[in-house]
Amino acid sequence: MAANAKENSLIKDIGLAPEGHLKIDWVEAHMPVLNRVREKFEQEQPFKGLKVTICLHLEAKTAYLAKVVQAGGAEVTITGSNPLSTQDDVCAALVEDGITVFAKYDPEPEEYKQLVRKSLESKPDLIIDDGGDLVTLLQSECPELGVNIRGGAEETTTGIIRLKALNKQGLLKFPMVAVNDAYCKYLFDNRYGTGQSAWDGIIRTTNLVVAGKTVVVVGYGWCGKGVAMRAKGLGANVIVTEVDAIKAVEAHMDGFRVMPMVEAAKLGDFFITVTGNKYVISGEHYDVMKDGAILANAGHFDVEFSKPDLEARSESIRTVRKNIEEYRLKDGRKIFAIGEGRLVNLAAADGHPAEIMDTTFALQALSLKYVNDHYREIGKTVVNVPYDLDEQVARYKLEGLGITIDTLTEEQKKYLDSWQA
Repeated sequence: MAANAKENSLIKDIGLAPEGHLKIDWVEAHMPVLNRVREKFEQEQPFKGLKVTICLHLEAKTAYLAKVVQAGGAEVTITGSNPLSTQDDVCAALVEDGITVFAKYDPEPEEYKQLVRKSLESKPDLIIDDGGDLVTLLQSECPELGVNIRGGAEETTTGIIRLKALNKQGLLKFPMVAVNDAYCKYLFDNRYGTGQSAWDGIIRTTNLVVAGKTVVVVGYGWCGKGVAMRAKGLGANVIVTEVDAIKAVEAHMDGFRVMPMVEAAKLGDFFITVTGNKYVISGEHYDVMKDGAILANAGHFDVEFSKPDLEARSESIRTVRKNIEEYRLKDGRKIFAIGEGRLVNLAAADGHPAEIMDTTFALQALSLKYVNDHYREIGKTVVNVPYDLDEQVARYKLEGLGITIDTLTEEQKKYLDSWQA
């Protein structure tokens, strides 16, 4: 298998593999939950004889997930879900480990699309997707490559939105498990993972202080909650913008100012978008922003703040630091954008901490097994992660932390199941 991977893969440089192996070894040592899943897969071989294609941010933690799926008997192919988050040394290490890789850091847009397409040419039996990229490509351009797919698992809010839209129109061709909607995903990954890693990307890229600055968090879902919480902890004055009245009330009660974007735009020093929607920052907002305002996106696609509107108002654009573009507006103000508007925590940093992705990727691996075991009865639809799998991951996590918890007595169980006091 290793020889075939080297022959078939498209990567930058196989000579980078030693550095990649060190990165993978580091995260493996900090992912006890996924290690438990790997032991289980090695014994049971749930994917023996099957082909699995994975489309995720291709860095060390994702690489270890791929190796866990491979340990379950699968022939694994992997590609990147974002051109700026792919790490070439990790790609090389995976190829040496017998996994076929179609990914490079920062390819041209057409080459990036072709690399994703190449990952499907094996005609996989199962997929793991991020943002619905694989499913959308199969639906729109190459349905013949999806003829063998039994089902898959989706990582993100954005991907689930796209899958549900397909499902609503009767176009979804196989079952997909909504991993993002599992408790162990959004409560920890979205909140604590995005909260820490987004600021990691912003701080290491700008080398600026956050304390005393005004931070505008656009969207107060679980990712927005995490970004706002960490901004507050860093000493920032936090403003939240929302379109959902309930989330707006929640942000207010969490101690943040809430206002429309057109008002917040006048006040912000940092703007972080986490909505999964398009052009939540646009021309009218740029028109009133401070000189020196900094834009970052922690949503899946690079459309949350409008780059066309920003470009139209600019007389010049230049790179002033790695991953920072300066837009000099026609009135002399400067607005800075980090990582081309792509996911700041991966385009400008290393993504979520390993301990966070430990639970998320354990959910991915177990959900992939679940959909393979039950794809016939699930049907062509989007389903949630079964609660027992979600809880199993949490119990593995507690074990890894050395924490024990109480259990209900039989009397307590009977009481909870009864309508009588």
